[in-house]
Amino acid sequence: MNTTPHPHNGARRLWLLMLSALVLIGGLGYAFYWLTYARHFETTDDAYVNGDVVQISSQEPGTVLAVHVDDTQPVTAGAPLVELDPADADVAMANAEAELARSVRQVRGLFAEAAQLRAQIDERESALRTAESDLQRRQGLLADGAISGEELAHAQDNVIAMRAAVAAAREQLAQTFAQTQGTRIDNHPQVLAAAAAVRNAALALHRTRLVAPVGGVVAKRSVEVGQRIAPGTPLLAVVPLDDLWIDANFKEGQLAHMHAGQPVTVQADLYGGAVQFHGHLVGLGAGSGSAFALLPAQNASGNWIKIVQRVTVRILLDPQELRSHPLRLGLSAHVRVDLRDSSAAAPDSPVRNTPQPVQASVGDDPAVESLIARIIAENSGPVADAAT
Repeated sequence: MNTTPHPHNGARRLWLLMLSALVLIGGLGYAFYWLTYARHFETTDDAYVNGDVVQISSQEPGTVLAVHVDDTQPVTAGAPLVELDPADADVAMANAEAELARSVRQVRGLFAEAAQLRAQIDERESALRTAESDLQRRQGLLADGAISGEELAHAQDNVIAMRAAVAAAREQLAQTFAQTQGTRIDNHPQVLAAAAAVRNAALALHRTRLVAPVGGVVAKRSVEVGQRIAPGTPLLAVVPLDDLWIDANFKEGQLAHMHAGQPVTVQADLYGGAVQFHGHLVGLGAGSGSAFALLPAQNASGNWIKIVQRVTVRILLDPQELRSHPLRLGLSAHVRVDLRDSSAAAPDSPVRNTPQPVQASVGDDPAVESLIARIIAENSGPVADAAT
C-alpha cells in the first residue's frame, strides 16, 4: 500500500490555511472597524424626501374665469392662480352699500324724531299749563254763577286730555331714546351691522381672486376654465421645494441612542453617491407607523406574529446644498446618523429651515373702511352734529 503523500494535498492544505488566515484577519479587521467606528452610526435606506403640499381651494362658490398656472410651473408668493366670476360678488357688494346708506338714513331719522318729540312735548306741556289755568279761573267763576257746570266739566276734561297727550309724547320719546341712547349715527348698532355686511361682501369679492400663499412649484392641478366650484373644492397645490426634509424610518432597535441635534449624512437616489447632503436630526416621531395607520393592527389574536416596528425620524438638510441640488417629494434616500454627538438640541430648536408662513388676513382693508366712512358721511346729513 502506497502511503506517500500526494503533492496536491500539501498545496490544498496551504491554500486552506491561507484562506482561513484571510477570513480571520478580515473578521478581526471588521470587528476592529465596528468597535471603533461603525457602531457609532445607524443607517437605513427606508427614507424619503418630504415637504409641505399647500392645497389651494376657494372659500366662495363661483365659476372659473381664468387659470393662470399649470403643473410644474414655478410661482412666487402672491402670484395669481385662479380667478372666479365676480358678478355675484359685485351685486352683493352693491346691495350691501345700499343697505348701509339706508340704515344710516333710518338712524338719522330716529335722531330727528327724538328732537321732534321733544318739541312736541314742550308744546303739549304749554297747552296743559294753559288748560290748567283756564280750569282754575272757571272754578272761581262757577261760585259766582258766571259759567255753567257743563262748561267747567269741559275744562276739566280738557286738562285730563292734555295730561294724557303729554304722557303719551313722553313715552314715545323714551322709546325713541332707548334706540339712540349712548350712540351716534356712525356707531349705532343698526349702522354697525350694515357696515359689517359691507365688509363681508368686500371679503367675498376679494376671494374671487386666488393667489399663491407661498412660493413653489404647481402640482395636482384639477381646475379648468368654466368649471363651477363649491367652497373647499381642491383646485391645485403649491409645493415649496426650497424647504424639504427627509423622513427616515428606523427600526425600533436603532433608536436607543438617537436624539435631536445629531449630524446626519444623506445620499439621494436621484444623484447617487456623487452628491452627499448634510443635515441634522430634529426629532423622532411620537409613535410607530402602525399606531397612526388608518386601520391599526389588532395584536390580541391567536395567530399573532411579532413584526419589528419602525418610527419616523425627521432630518433637516442644509438649505444651501438643497438649492444647489434640488430634490422632489417622494424621492428615495439613504440616511446615516452619527451617534457620537451626545449633546442634545435645545427644546426650542426649529424643526424646519423656514418657519411656517402666516397667511395675512384680508379683513380690515383700508379701502373698504374708507368706503364705509364715506357712505356714512354722505348719508348722515346735518343731524350728525346734533346726534353727537
